[in-house]
Amino acid sequence: MDDRLSDQVDKEARDLQVLRTVIEAGPIGIVTIADETDIPEHKVRYSLRMLENDDLVDPTPNGAVPADDIDDRAERINAGLDDLVDRLDALKDVF
Repeated sequence: MDDRLSDQVDKEARDLQVLRTVIEAGPIGIVTIADETDIPEHKVRYSLRMLENDDLVDPTPNGAVPADDIDDRAERINAGLDDLVDRLDALKDVF
């Protein structure tokens, strides 16, 4: 279970790194994101697709841009991460 959880955390961290890059530099394309983050292009492409599905980024002819309401969404993401950390801390007491 810990490998699966670790893999999922790594994927989410990658998605957040891609999102941060889009917020800071958008519009930005896959190749540029890969170059700036050292994430392989195929993983950047996948992360962008997931971020689009979550309505966090929008594709444009010039590259990905952050969603209009990204500041509000980022606050909710951070609150959700804080909640998740608290829940994971509570699980440590189970074992």
